[in-house]
Amino acid sequence: MLRPSSLPPKSLDIKALSITQCLAKTYSDNQQHYAGRNVVNHCHIVGEVARALMLRMPDALKKELFPYGSELIAACHDLGKISPTFQKKIHDALHRSIPELAQVNASLEKKWGGHAGVSLIAASDLAVGKFIPEILGQHHGYLPNVAGLVNDAVYGGRAWQQQREQLILELKKLLNCDFPSINTPEQALIIAGLTTVSDWIGSSSLFDNPANDWKPLIHLALDNAGFIAPQIIPNLRFSDIFNFAPKNSQSTFFHHVTQSGVYILEAPMGIGKTEAALYAAYQLLSKRDATGIYFALPTQLTSNKIHERVNAFLAKILEPTSGHQNALLLHSNAWLKRELAVEGNPNGSWFDQSKRGILAPFAVGTIDQALMAVMNVKHGFVRTFGLAGKVVILDEVHSYDTYTGELIDELVSTLKKLHCTVIILSATLTKERRETLLDHPTQNPHYPLISAKPNIGNLQELDVGALDAHTVTLSCCQRDEMAIDEALARAESGQQVLWIENTVAQAQAIFRQLSAIDVSIECGLLHSRFLKVDREKNEQKWVTIYGKDNPRARQATGRILVGTQVLEQSLDIDADFLVSRFAPTDFLFQRIGRLWRHDNERPRDAKREAWLLTPDLKLAIDDCTLFGDSAKVYKPYVLCRSLAVWQTVQTVVLPQQIREFIEATYSPSVEQGNMLRYQRELERERDKLKQLASIGLSKAGQTLPESASTRYSEQDSVQVLLLRGYQLGNDVTEMTLLNGDKLRLPRGVKASDKKQWRELAATILSNVVNVSIYHAPTATTMKDLEWLREFVYLGKPEFGESLLRVALVDEGGDIKSLSGGVACEAYELRYDERIGYCATKKRDSTFNTNKEDRK
Repeated sequence: MLRPSSLPPKSLDIKALSITQCLAKTYSDNQQHYAGRNVVNHCHIVGEVARALMLRMPDALKKELFPYGSELIAACHDLGKISPTFQKKIHDALHRSIPELAQVNASLEKKWGGHAGVSLIAASDLAVGKFIPEILGQHHGYLPNVAGLVNDAVYGGRAWQQQREQLILELKKLLNCDFPSINTPEQALIIAGLTTVSDWIGSSSLFDNPANDWKPLIHLALDNAGFIAPQIIPNLRFSDIFNFAPKNSQSTFFHHVTQSGVYILEAPMGIGKTEAALYAAYQLLSKRDATGIYFALPTQLTSNKIHERVNAFLAKILEPTSGHQNALLLHSNAWLKRELAVEGNPNGSWFDQSKRGILAPFAVGTIDQALMAVMNVKHGFVRTFGLAGKVVILDEVHSYDTYTGELIDELVSTLKKLHCTVIILSATLTKERRETLLDHPTQNPHYPLISAKPNIGNLQELDVGALDAHTVTLSCCQRDEMAIDEALARAESGQQVLWIENTVAQAQAIFRQLSAIDVSIECGLLHSRFLKVDREKNEQKWVTIYGKDNPRARQATGRILVGTQVLEQSLDIDADFLVSRFAPTDFLFQRIGRLWRHDNERPRDAKREAWLLTPDLKLAIDDCTLFGDSAKVYKPYVLCRSLAVWQTVQTVVLPQQIREFIEATYSPSVEQGNMLRYQRELERERDKLKQLASIGLSKAGQTLPESASTRYSEQDSVQVLLLRGYQLGNDVTEMTLLNGDKLRLPRGVKASDKKQWRELAATILSNVVNVSIYHAPTATTMKDLEWLREFVYLGKPEFGESLLRVALVDEGGDIKSLSGGVACEAYELRYDERIGYCATKKRDSTFNTNKEDRK
């Protein structure tokens, strides 16, 4: 809220410019600036772009979401440019002296969000409904704070407001329409998205010169931006796309996905849920009942894997002449997988730019990109607009916590109102979770199960018939030494053993024990605390060995692969024998699903068997610290409830008993003693997470940055760049990477050679590891890292310290500060390409933490 003294005095009589005198744009040619289109002209262009954009949408989508007259809202987005402060600013930039504006202070408009704030206040004074002023005010991504501001005092008085009203009358005449009624917040969001996207396109260089006729350029601008409907090959069978006949569960599923709604496929790992979802999407696309696909996954790694499969799918369903042959990959490190493109680059895409990716017809990414469509984040409504009408596939929904789960519930609810088809894939959902997602009570306890809730029609719960039953032998083991002996014996007999821990430190400790034993087997380690370049190399090696159709490698020797949760869902791993630290029931099923996953040839004595490393239940209830670091990753109540289910079980039949075990773990229970205390702790934690999620969802507060968290973590993490050494020069800095490679960083390369800059930046970020902030080297000042600023984001200069930590690794693996001194006061830090990033607490340190990294 502005102080009255900061406002233009009411007595100041500012003569208004006419709407044709008010400029909207400038443009440059050979560094010379020119007056661009006036406000009437630019607003008319944006309105026509919005109209043309809607014409390219399916009829059902237009009818439900974009009422006639939506183009007028888009056209009026720059209503606030008819204001003395904006006109003063734009004419000053052209070195023009306008007598009417001589007394105007252009810098004042920063205090009310610029011309967008004027649009909001000016429209609020007109009878245009509740939502339209907000749409106009937030077309730059956020809602300006104009609380307490008065139109007359701030924006030029009655004369300027009359010109703004004149602009609206002129646009109504030019577009031959009036403002529509907007009935719901969801409709307001997607029209806000339409407005902003139309403004982006209508502001492209095609429309710069006001002397050029713009009307023939509207459809060209949309084509150039990529808003061209994909050409789908009709009448393809499932086997035409995937080269095998559908299973009963797959065909039952896609035969019931016939319209927008919510559809859940619960089935075990490896049954082909992905193919079932994609073929359902194909059917809707071929009938033009969907505008595209967004495939959302829990992690960047799973996104990368599915991205390859979706591209193979698109290659089968799209005509060779169709655009959009490849799906965009959307997550914070996606650009490491491709070379960034910029507008105007013939090798790039308009959608490649920040915030635009989800507008593309086909995209794969993390769930975070979709969740921002319902969060109060900058340009969140652009993502809402981008998802409207699409098939949105939410994979591995069972893997999210309460915080993200609350956001997902809101996302699913919103997508139903946006004419979307929501496909939810999961191996392990509880009845309560399924009912929340469907917003409907359920009855069928069968597993696998299809739940189909179309927007028009009743809920159907469909059995998919019996699946082949596989019996897994189970043993609960309370001594790590026994499990190590068993794993070694299995590996020495030629088996491929998988050992999954709940924390990185646990996995590293077990790997060290196994590696120290002199046996003729190979040991590997996979977790998240490797440099990206080392992690990719390790994953490629072990997925190849533990994958399918690789008998020669599997038969060469027995092996033990140790890892964390990255092994339970992100990688296609097939083990002969499993050892797992105890975890909640749904996670155990994910891990057991890695046993005998493919039809690989196995040693004669191999059995489908898993050993679970557990404490005694009664003792663990009395003292939950007996779960070790696992109790810092998973809640003690869930661990105890899970152990009560598994402790006496000697075999489990998959997939038939999955539902039974899940419900036995998570169904409501009356507790007492320590279990009651653990239960209440869990309930308090869930309540807290729900409240935190509601802050991100609330539209009443201040717009959050796009970095707002879609995941909850009690610990902050930072990126650490590890180097062998570096040498500063006047024009070039030379970095030595851990593998010995030299990397030369020329000054000013970003301006002179974008391709080289991208390659250098990608290489730098490939040598970064994410660690908990308390395990990281001490922060470096941004001044000391000035040589890196051109290639990575260091943070805001006013904060002084760099967000990126940089440290040196000596030949022995010890991590040192950039000056060669102690890197961290509380921990000894090391890096090894086989073990990864290690943090060992110093004996004399008073630093204390009860947290530990997962994955």
